[in-house]
Amino acid sequence: MTVDTLSAILVSGIVLGSGYALMASGLSLVWTTLGIFNFAHGVLMTLGAYIAWTVSNAAGLDLGIAAGIAVAVAAMIGIGILLERVVVRPFYDHRDILLITVMTTLAAMIFLQKGIQLLWGARLKQLAPIVNGNVQLLSTMISAQEALIIILAPLLLGALWLFLSRSRIGRGIRAVGQNPDGARLIGIDVSRLFIITFALSAVLAGLTGVLLGSVRLLTPEFGSDPLVKALIIVIVGGLGSLGGTIVAAYLMGIVEAALTFFIGIYWTPSMIFLLLILVLLVRPQGLLGKVVR
Repeated sequence: MTVDTLSAILVSGIVLGSGYALMASGLSLVWTTLGIFNFAHGVLMTLGAYIAWTVSNAAGLDLGIAAGIAVAVAAMIGIGILLERVVVRPFYDHRDILLITVMTTLAAMIFLQKGIQLLWGARLKQLAPIVNGNVQLLSTMISAQEALIIILAPLLLGALWLFLSRSRIGRGIRAVGQNPDGARLIGIDVSRLFIITFALSAVLAGLTGVLLGSVRLLTPEFGSDPLVKALIIVIVGGLGSLGGTIVAAYLMGIVEAALTFFIGIYWTPSMIFLLLILVLLVRPQGLLGKVVR
């Protein structure tokens, strides 16, 4: 293997890993705080990208990509709150909440996906890049938009970490994730923090869609594959571990890029699932997860 090939695999893997880290962090945040998997998370990514396209594209409102991003973020906050209220909140006190919310969030995913197809059609679309041109990274040439994704992902994740560790609301979210009953006893408004968590997760999904929407073509199933990868990443990283999720996301990106190069794109998904099984056989709690006794 030449140095150029190694460089291409590494750079491609970091681009993939950056997108996965943003996507999986939102999913992990909801799991850690509410104890449920939001299967509508992938379609939220799609919805964010389509809303930004409608606002920014000449075939839509033609207001520019900055306005598209702002409207997409605002819309994702509202949609996240609505999802929490409609498909999750009614079942908080149910003993089978985990199973029920699997069904309700799956139903929401299908409903939103069909809604996207109805509103925007099945024709391929693409967002305008936030930055144009190409950039050389190591010995590999990538688009400036891909370089922007590499830069923005750690900045956004760093901002998320600061919010969760330094702000009053963020510390409250972590307290609710560790012990919701205890948090309620010391006066924390648990219901309000559940809403904020869902809205924050939806914004992360929407921003991921906006960033990837200019390097990939948009379809109503745009977020389906990233959702599957995000689920694997959250499990491999360790359920409840945001740090483990981020580490696993970048590892997944690099492994996927290497597998695609060596064995081809068709066998890569199968090998990724095989690796997931191997990791869980060695470390059932995930890479950075804690053993629950």
